Amino acid sequence: MSFDKQLQHLVREALNEDTGDGDHSSLSCIPPNVRGKAVLKIKEDGILAGVDIARKIFTMRDASCVFSAYKKDGDAMVFGEKAFEVETSVHVILQCERLVLNCMQRMSGIATLTRTYVDKLKDFKTNLLDTRKTTPNFRLLEKEAVRIGGGTNHRFGLYDMIMLKDNHIDFCGSITEAIRKADEYVQEKKPGLKIEIEARSIADVKEVVVSGKGKVFRIMLDNFKSEMIREALDIIKGEFETEASGGINLENIEQYAGTGVDFVSVGALIHQARSLDLSLKAVKE
Repeated sequence: MSFDKQLQHLVREALNEDTGDGDHSSLSCIPPNVRGKAVLKIKEDGILAGVDIARKIFTMRDASCVFSAYKKDGDAMVFGEKAFEVETSVHVILQCERLVLNCMQRMSGIATLTRTYVDKLKDFKTNLLDTRKTTPNFRLLEKEAVRIGGGTNHRFGLYDMIMLKDNHIDFCGSITEAIRKADEYVQEKKPGLKIEIEARSIADVKEVVVSGKGKVFRIMLDNFKSEMIREALDIIKGEFETEASGGINLENIEQYAGTGVDFVSVGALIHQARSLDLSLKAVKE
């Protein structure tokens, strides 16, 4: 399903959740044909994210709305600036207000934290990945916020990559057997689907190098200290992509990047991000 179709589904469900059988606050005191303007005010410094999403939300409710963006996704924002102005039915503004703010505040918080991590990596070849540690039914926009902040999206779900982690390996019996079965599955069911596998020790790395050639494209080095990563990279010799994961934060990310690992994945980009303060205010003529 395309991004736009996923977004339409998300917006429909979110508006249905909020509106129920009607926005009675608006219906009780504002005629349905009244038009108005509102402006998105920035109340906290950071990286702006969600302007394009806001435009699409308003447009879904009113294709004739006039949306004027003053800033774009990925821009630095400072207190007191305006992000956009929208002119449409007052009912549409009031129905969409909370959804737009919830999306943009959350996305801007994620983008801001992501940019902080990305800035730490500017002198290294290592790239920053997000994870599947996301809010149920909001992953689409959380991962979009990571992208806006300068990070790289890992797999979106269980469907777009085979990721053989500790439980898969343990239930299957061994790394070698898990790789063999996954490769057979790909050849038969999903040609082209990539296989990544988790290694928990140097012994695991050695087994993947032997049994995964031509089958596995990336090895995740899970909870490895930086010295262990260097040892693992000496064994891997560039034959596989490498990803460090587990316990990586702003204090130690440069130490991990200094090993030369291809990627670091950080769940905190999303699950530890703090929403930023924005407001949508009526423009009085």
